[in-house]
Order: sequence, then structure tokens, then C-alpha cells
Amino acid sequence: MMGREVRCTRPPGEVPIVDPRTETDSLGQVQVPADKLWGAQTQRALQHFSIGRDLMPREMIAAYALLKKGAAIANHEGRRLADEPFRLIVAACDEILACRHQDMFPLHVWMSGSGTQFNMNVNEVISNRCCQLAGTPLGSRAPVHPNDHVNLGQSSNDSFPSAMHIATALQARQRLMPAVQALHDAIAAKAAAWMDILKIGRTHLQDATPLTLGQEWSGYAGLLADGLVRLEAALPDVYKLALGGTAVGTGINAAPGFDVAAAAQIARLTGLPFVAAPNKFAVQGNHDALVQFSATMKTLAVSLYKIGNDIRLLSSGPRAGIAELKLPANEPGSSIMPGKVNPTQAEALTMAAVQVMANDVAVGFAGAGGHLEMNVYKPLIIHNLMHSITLLADSCSNFRRFLIEGTTPNLKKIGEYVDRSLMLVTALSPLIGYDQASKIAHHAMDHDLTLKAAALQLGLVSEAEFDHLVDPARMVKPPGSTG
Repeated sequence: MMGREVRCTRPPGEVPIVDPRTETDSLGQVQVPADKLWGAQTQRALQHFSIGRDLMPREMIAAYALLKKGAAIANHEGRRLADEPFRLIVAACDEILACRHQDMFPLHVWMSGSGTQFNMNVNEVISNRCCQLAGTPLGSRAPVHPNDHVNLGQSSNDSFPSAMHIATALQARQRLMPAVQALHDAIAAKAAAWMDILKIGRTHLQDATPLTLGQEWSGYAGLLADGLVRLEAALPDVYKLALGGTAVGTGINAAPGFDVAAAAQIARLTGLPFVAAPNKFAVQGNHDALVQFSATMKTLAVSLYKIGNDIRLLSSGPRAGIAELKLPANEPGSSIMPGKVNPTQAEALTMAAVQVMANDVAVGFAGAGGHLEMNVYKPLIIHNLMHSITLLADSCSNFRRFLIEGTTPNLKKIGEYVDRSLMLVTALSPLIGYDQASKIAHHAMDHDLTLKAAALQLGLVSEAEFDHLVDPARMVKPPGSTG
């Protein structure tokens, strides 16, 4: 028996249209809410693609506005777009870029795999806003037609992937890479400050030879530095735009040179080196550049997962764990255990990293799903890419602000571990050999002795030899180093 349904939201597709106006498309008349800037095709999409709660990424709105503005400039300079439609389209695009009309883009991710409905949503909103600016009725398509003017020289099949590339490059440059760089810098600053704090290393989660806390954290900074290099290396292909390929890559209905001119305008508007892709068939039937960028973010997520897990291991305690690090107490950690503080920022970071890895799986499957002249997983790809960029940028920022910058070393606990470590015996191997050094370690463990006491009790080295060789400060530097 089914339980009683409890629902606090209206089911998809059941939103009533109040005070409608009539618009038309190639299939006939459609009732559209009178106060909305979208048109018939957007309204049909609201009815037919009401799946889930995921709206098309907001970053795609700005990316498309940039694309439409760049295309309008190229078409106007090529004398294919008259002065009035050009002026109005640019004005409407500028309003969208100023974050106006955001609620006029209501479509969900799960639509036609080409993104056609979203392209038409943009075209219709720009057209109707131009009507408002010109003082003509909404839906009149005059003086700016959504297809003939806003979409001039374009198809959803080349404009949507181009907008995907624009959104990805902009978000990578403006959000993701600065957040990763700031986290890297904060970790690198800690590494430099802690370069002389001796501690015990661990391999297999067991005691190993010493290093410094600064050396350990320099490894984390190195992971992020490498991640930034990889992101940089993945961007050149993202800068290649499909725009100008139109329906299948041949460029039908696009003027000669439109692709180069439009890409140049988009590059000028964004300050990023966008260019026309040399082979439109490659970038319309496949989205390998975005698959590669997603994979690069996955690698970064793997690094962040390692960093987050290491820090929460090293901060475990405070009395029954490793407790080498003291983390900021940002909030109470338990609803039942008074005084408990948890490594919540590390938990949030690692959860975000896992989600990014999962997003990449979806992008990989989607990228492999292209058939013939078009890939029909475009909305899924950009949804997951924008989700990953947002998660990585935000989690890096929070991890830096609320954990890294306030973390301090527990010098007392770190010193105790160094003093009691058995793996310092490694320094004796060159003098007495591996087997004899191993006897000292086992004897110390079995009899709860210090390493020095065990070595002297077994008579394998003199006290002077032990003190000379078993010096943790010398063990963290390469042989012959004076630094």
C-alpha cells in the first residue's frame, strides 16, 4: 500500500498561465504569460521538459548574451544586420550581462540534447526586450526577429557548444583558478613558516622517517600548483568556438568569415583568446575539449580529497588521535557531546571532491555519446561542468578561509612523536646494517624502551655513535646538504 503523499511544491508542468498573451511559432499559437519576455518555443519547452529541479546553468545566460552580442556586431559590420536591430540587440544583451531579466530563463537542463530550446529562449527574450525598447508589442517580432536577427548566421548546434566553451573559460578564469591559487598560496605560506618543525612521517599509516611539517605541507602546495598548470593547459582547446558551423559544420546560412569575425568580437568582449575552431565538424560532433577540462578538474578534486583527508587525520583527537594539528573551532561539533569540535571544512571539501569526480563520469559518458554530426548531451555536459567549477571554487575558498588560515601545529604532540619514534633507527643502517638496526627497533618496541636505550642495551652502537647518527634534524635533508 502506498503511503499518503506529502507534497509542498507544485508538480512540474502544472503552473497556470495568468493573463496570457498569444504568440506563434511554426507549430501554431501558444499562450504565454503576458508579463514574460519569452515566447512560444520557450513556453512549449516549459510544458514538455519539466524534468527535475535543475535549471539551465545561470552562467550560460551571460555566455549566450556575449555570443549574441558578438554575433550581432560581426553581422552589423558585415552589413547583414541593419542599424536599428543591431542597436537594440546590443542594448538587450548588455542588460542581460548586467544581470537583468534572470527570471526570464526558466528552462530545465533536461531538454533536447542540442540545447535548442535554451537557444530559442535567449533569442525570444532578446527579441521581446527589443520590442519593449522600440515600443512595439511583445511577440510582434518587429523590429527584431528571434530567428532572422538574433540568431542570424547561427544554429543551436554551433551556438550552444560555443556558449558552453565561453561559460567554461570564463568561470575557470574568474572563479576556479583564483580560488585554487589563493588556497595554494595559503598552504604555501604555512609550509614556509613550518619548514623547521621536525615531525614523524608516516607511510602505510605507520611511523616512518622524519620530515618537517613544512615539507609535508609543501607537498600539498605542489599538488595545487600542478593542478593550476593542468587547468591552464586544458584551456586552449576550450577557446576554440564552433560558431559559424551552423547546422552540421558546413556553415550553411552563415556568411563567409562570420566565424572568425564573431569569435574575434567575443574575444574582445571577454578579454580571453577565443578563436574560430578550424574544423567545425570536430567540435560539433564531439566535445572533447570540455571532456578534457572536466577530467582536469577531476584530477584537481583528487588532490583536494587527499589534502582534506590528510589534514583531518593529522588533526584527529584531541586526546585519542594523532593531534598534530589544531584546527579552528568554527561551530559546535555535536548535538549530544558537549565541547566536541569536528573537522567539518575537510569533510565539506572531500564531499565536494567526490561529487566532482562523479560529475566527470557523467561528462565522460556524455562526451562519448556523440552520433554522426552532433552530440546530443550538451545540456548535461555544461550542467556538470558548471556544477564542478562552482563546487571546487567555493570549497577551496571556504577551506582556505575557515581551516587553513587558522590551523596551528601542536608542537608538544609533534615533539613527543619524534622522541618516541622507532623509525629513527633507519639512520643506523649504514653503520650496523639493516638486520641489526631492525633488532634495535623490535627490542625497543617489545620492551617499551626508547630507541637509544634499546641500542645501548643490545650493545650494537656506542652512545657517541648513536647521538651522532640519530639526529632527526639531519635526517630531513639530502646527504651533503647544508640547508
